[in-house]
Amino acid sequence: MKTPEARSPCPISRSLDILGDRWSLLVIRDLFCGRDHFKDFLASPEKIATNTLSDRLDRLQKAGLVDTYPSERFQGRKAYRLTPMGEGLRPMMDAMVSWGLEHIQGTKVGIQPKTPN
Repeated sequence: MKTPEARSPCPISRSLDILGDRWSLLVIRDLFCGRDHFKDFLASPEKIATNTLSDRLDRLQKAGLVDTYPSERFQGRKAYRLTPMGEGLRPMMDAMVSWGLEHIQGTKVGIQPKTPN
């Protein structure tokens, strides 16, 4: 995937162009944990603002990490899910959890991820 304003060809830099803001990885985390509706993301402990959430979901869709589908729970609404590209972030997310638990005092896992199918 090409980003519109790449700072360099470095894969870390390019990944940060997509994921390197305050909220994107938390939205990805919530998707891994089974949250799939806008209101579900708003219930996360970090209290993301609705306009920020809309923006991040849109950016993640444009980057190919998230897509939408018709909600099975709420007629006329859309739900969100990770694409295979988004699912590819699981090892990195697992590594971040492990690193945080080991190195940052006071951290704990509060939202349990769903296991992959």
